Amino acid sequence: MLTETPDGTLLKVRVIPGARKTEIAGESGGRLRVRLQAPPVEGKANKELTRFIARELGLKKNRVSLTKGEKSREKTVLLEGLGVADAEKRLKGVLQEE
Repeated sequence: MLTETPDGTLLKVRVIPGARKTEIAGESGGRLRVRLQAPPVEGKANKELTRFIARELGLKKNRVSLTKGEKSREKTVLLEGLGVADAEKRLKGVLQEE
């Protein structure tokens, strides 16, 4: 689910757009599952995903960006400047809250 790069950490995500509410739905197949309230049109779901991940992991919005899967349910998000160990710790905290 997490891969370290020189720029930060890559997080693999599977999104479910058009959900009743935006929330983390656990892990599946080596990816973080995220339900998004936004519809998958005009990049709305992608914007909501990056905003939501930033908020949940305590990062600034400009440090979270989509690197792969712009038009797919399976996406890769860059957590800029965040190491894998710190990303794992933050993700565990978020997953335990659910």
